[in-house]
Amino acid sequence: MPRLRNIVPKYRKHRASGQAVVTLNHVDHYLGPYGTKTSKMEYDRLIAEWLQRGRTIELNTESITIAELVLKFFRWGKVHYRRAGQPTGTLDNHKLAFRVLRKFYGRKLANEFGPKKLKTLQNILIKSGLSRRTINDRIGAIKLLFRWGVSEQLVSPMVSHALATVRGLAKHRSLAKETALIRPVDELTIEATLPHLPSMVADMVRLQRLTGMRPAEVCQVRPCDIDNSGDVWIYRPESHKTEHHGHERLIAIGPQGQAVLRPYLVRDKATFCFSPMGSERKRQRDRHEQRVTPLTCGNRPGTNRTRKPQRTAGDVYTTDSYRRAIHRAADKANVKRWHPNQLRHAAATLIRAQFGLEAAQIALGHSKADVTQVYAQRDMRKALEVARSIG
Repeated sequence: MPRLRNIVPKYRKHRASGQAVVTLNHVDHYLGPYGTKTSKMEYDRLIAEWLQRGRTIELNTESITIAELVLKFFRWGKVHYRRAGQPTGTLDNHKLAFRVLRKFYGRKLANEFGPKKLKTLQNILIKSGLSRRTINDRIGAIKLLFRWGVSEQLVSPMVSHALATVRGLAKHRSLAKETALIRPVDELTIEATLPHLPSMVADMVRLQRLTGMRPAEVCQVRPCDIDNSGDVWIYRPESHKTEHHGHERLIAIGPQGQAVLRPYLVRDKATFCFSPMGSERKRQRDRHEQRVTPLTCGNRPGTNRTRKPQRTAGDVYTTDSYRRAIHRAADKANVKRWHPNQLRHAAATLIRAQFGLEAAQIALGHSKADVTQVYAQRDMRKALEVARSIG
């Protein structure tokens, strides 16, 4: 099989006409008299535009289909939606939104898509049983797709302007189901779940409960990101949710959090503190220490391993694997399932009650206090005191 080469088409001379020529996607483009400055500038322009479009020639905007538009968006998104060199989950969320778009309108021309068709997709999503907020997110992703198409000159601007007139579903004004607000997880539920978690994941829960980190931030803790020179440690995540806005994220870790984290700092500075691979090794070591059967009988350590397992433990927990571990432990504890973000809500509520809204805003890393109020439940004790006095 020939080796694929990542090369740029050459600037060549067309002998019959004496012009400079370059071939892009099997199409010859004539640039003017060979060797002239003008022809070389034209060559540079064509190559730059060709690379910008992902090594494809410019398509006629009148003939591009929605399926082709989605494909081009994903090629662009694989480069754009990255943080610290790793892909984010944004593109996967868009994939869910575009699935229904491609199913019903994939073969239609992009310039023929309009508000009526978008509302049809909206109704299809309502009938599928999705929540109102999820439907609004997916409709918003479809609007984003066509705005991007306009910026790439693949779609007429009139299409994007028309789609912008479709409003999101308002609360209790559609047949879409409403989801309950995320509430803080209570202490009794946490304590009942902890014994059923792997020890490493249990420490992740304890650390997040004490600091109010985001789930992604607790997953990516590394020794090199922690300044432990003071009595209060400062954790600077390598990447975080709002870094693209130019915000710096600083997380203060007090004595209790330090006690949880300290055993995990004795490792290479650039490796992750909480690793599924390390958790699995510890689980196997604990099982071996509890072994009752003599080593001369039964399986010896390492002899019953699958040669090519379908799944292997990774170097770092993801927010999904972290959440699934908590769900499994909650099922074993026979308590209602909860997820890591509820720990952040619980920490925010506690901080707000003891130190006020501004302290909760700083601890959670929010630029606006109204965002913090979504996470921190209002403390009703002061309202009760007022009622007792004047009510």
